[in-house]
Amino acid sequence: MSDAHSVSTAHTVNAPHRPYASREAVHEEYLDGFGTVRVLPLDARADAGVVHRWVSEQRAAFWGMTGLTEEQVAEIYAHMATLDTHHAFLVAKDGEPVALLQTYEPSADRVGECYAVDPGDLGIHLLLAPAAPGAERSGWTSRLMTALLSYVLLGLGRTRVVVDPDVRNGKAVARFLREGFTAGPLVTLPEVDLPDVYLPEKKAQLAFFSREAALLPA
Repeated sequence: MSDAHSVSTAHTVNAPHRPYASREAVHEEYLDGFGTVRVLPLDARADAGVVHRWVSEQRAAFWGMTGLTEEQVAEIYAHMATLDTHHAFLVAKDGEPVALLQTYEPSADRVGECYAVDPGDLGIHLLLAPAAPGAERSGWTSRLMTALLSYVLLGLGRTRVVVDPDVRNGKAVARFLREGFTAGPLVTLPEVDLPDVYLPEKKAQLAFFSREAALLPA
């Protein structure tokens, strides 16, 4: 993470012709040779179209929203916006949306029933936008993760990140392990009924990333 030039919170860029660049961000970071990454609180209604396109693709099947309408997706994230423990963000790179990030308190989530939650833990879910045709993305995810982990561990003052990809999603599991996450136990997450979505039982591979692993300040 040493290639990050700057980190700022609640910073607005004066670029009205690029809506994702002009929206207020909770985190902004410039990475040499990559670009500017901004983490924006998700607007459930305004962002429903782009999020619906991403979650409707077969590649996003493990996100659990394939088959939902755009309105249903908007309702799910509108409900999430009422919670103090779960948050959704649109991640933009150089003014263009590239990922959906969700954070959650493990103690308030079904994953908290499956491992010993430590103070300072924060769970994340990450959905990457599809690559543009012909785009070169070698090392792209790693650079993006640099900024996102900086936000969670430094911006939010957390000491450890936990992820819980479905064990059948081998690409996601391998991606987190490549980024330095340490594999934890295989667990079975219980079924949950929420106001806007049903979450079936899920076999997950837990993995953890600590502030010490990133060589970040204590």
